[in-house]
Amino acid sequence: MKIVFMGSPEYAVKILDTLNKNFEITAVYTQPDKPVGRKKVLTSTPVKKYALENNLKVFTPSSLKQEDISRFNPDFIVVAAYGLLLPKNILTTAPCINLHASLLPKYRGASPIQSAILNGDKYTGVTSMLMDEGLDTGDILCWDYTDVDNKTSIELFNELGDMAAKQIIYTLNNFDKIKPLKQNDLMATYSPKIKKENGYVDFENALIMDRKFRAFQPWPGIFCNKFKINDMILYDIESFNKKGEILKIDKEGVIVGCKKGSVVLKTIQIPGKKPVDVISYLNGKRLKIGDNILE
Repeated sequence: MKIVFMGSPEYAVKILDTLNKNFEITAVYTQPDKPVGRKKVLTSTPVKKYALENNLKVFTPSSLKQEDISRFNPDFIVVAAYGLLLPKNILTTAPCINLHASLLPKYRGASPIQSAILNGDKYTGVTSMLMDEGLDTGDILCWDYTDVDNKTSIELFNELGDMAAKQIIYTLNNFDKIKPLKQNDLMATYSPKIKKENGYVDFENALIMDRKFRAFQPWPGIFCNKFKINDMILYDIESFNKKGEILKIDKEGVIVGCKKGSVVLKTIQIPGKKPVDVISYLNGKRLKIGDNILE
C-alpha cells in the first residue's frame, strides 16, 4: 500500500512514524519552514525533521493548487493537522483520510483540542474522516475517545497522537469494509485558530483561568497586564474575592483571589526577564497577604 502523508506538528509525527513502519510512504507534505522565537530562527516542522531523518521525500509548498500528487501513485492520502485545505484535484487522486483531533462534528477547524479544554468537555477523541472540499465536513470512518480530565493540551496532543496512529492502521486495513457515516451538520461547532491575545487572563474566574492555562500550552500561554503565568493550579471555584488579592503564602506557592474562585501561582515571568518563583517575586516587591499582586 502506497501512502502520501500530509501533516506538520508533533501530533502528526506519531501517525507518520506508524505508517512508515507498516506501509510505503511515497511522499510527505508539510508546512514551509517558519521563523521562530525572538531571533526568528528558520525552523522546520516536526514532520519535516522526521521525514529527513528517515530518508523520505518531503515537500513544503505554500499552496497545493498546482501539485500533481498522482505522480506518486498513492493508494491513500493521509492528512493530520497539515494546515492547508486540499483542492479538488488532490481529493480525487486517491481517498483522502484526515485524522482530526475531535469527536466530529464537534470542533471542526484549527484548535479542537484547545476548544475541548476551554469548554470543560468531559471527553474528546480522534475521528478518521473521508475528506471532501469542506472544512472537516467529510464522512466519518472511525473514532476513538478519551477523558479530558485535568490534562493540558500538550498531554492530550500526545495521547491523541498515539490514538490516531493506531486508528489509521485499522482504518486503512479495513477501508473497503467500513460504511462511511454522514456528519450531522446541525451538531457542528467551529474551533478557530488560536491567537496570542487569547492567552490574556483578568482574574475574573478561576475555573476559566485554569482551563486557559491548560489549553494554551505551550503557546501562547496565559498572561495578565503584569506578567506571564508559567505555572499554576486551580485552588477553588466557589469563593468570592478581590481580583489579584494575595490570600495565602506557603511552600506550594501563592494563593491569589479571582472575582470567583482562586488559583495557586507558582512561577511567573516579567516581560524580558527569566521566570521566577512567585514567593521570590513577592519578596522582591515587598508584597504580603492582603496586598494585590496585580497592582
